Amino acid sequence: MTTTAVPVRNRLGLLRAALLLDAAVTGVNAVAYLAAAGPLSRLLGYDAGLLRGVGAFLLVFAAAVAVVGTRVPVPRPAAVAVVAVNVAWTAASLAAAATGSGGPTTLGTVWTVLQALVVGGFAALQAAALRGGAARG
Repeated sequence: MTTTAVPVRNRLGLLRAALLLDAAVTGVNAVAYLAAAGPLSRLLGYDAGLLRGVGAFLLVFAAAVAVVGTRVPVPRPAAVAVVAVNVAWTAASLAAAATGSGGPTTLGTVWTVLQALVVGGFAALQAAALRGGAARG
C-alpha cells in the first residue's frame, strides 16, 4: 500500500526544525538591530531607537521560540502562538513597506519586504507541520 502521508515523527522534525531555524534567524536579526542600530539606521532609513526597540522584542521572541522548539513534545498552543505572531509580523511589515511608514530608504523597503517573506515562510512551514498533527500537548 502506498501512502503520501508524512509520518508524524517527520512532521515533528519539520516543526522543531522550523521553530529552531526561526529562533536562530530572529536572534541574529535582534543582535544586529541592537548592536548596529546607528549604521543600520543610516542604511535602512529607520530611526535607531525604533531598531533598538525592534531588536529587543526580537531577542525576547527568539528566546521564546527556541524554548518552544526544544520542548518534548512541542507544545501545540505555544507553536500556534508562534505562527500567529509570525503572521502578524509579516502583515505589519508588508503594510509598513507599502505605506513607507518610518521613512525607509529604498534598501530599507526592500529589506522590510524580504524579511517579511522569510518570516512568512517560517509561519507557513510551522503551520504545515502543525496541520499534520506534529505537536501534541
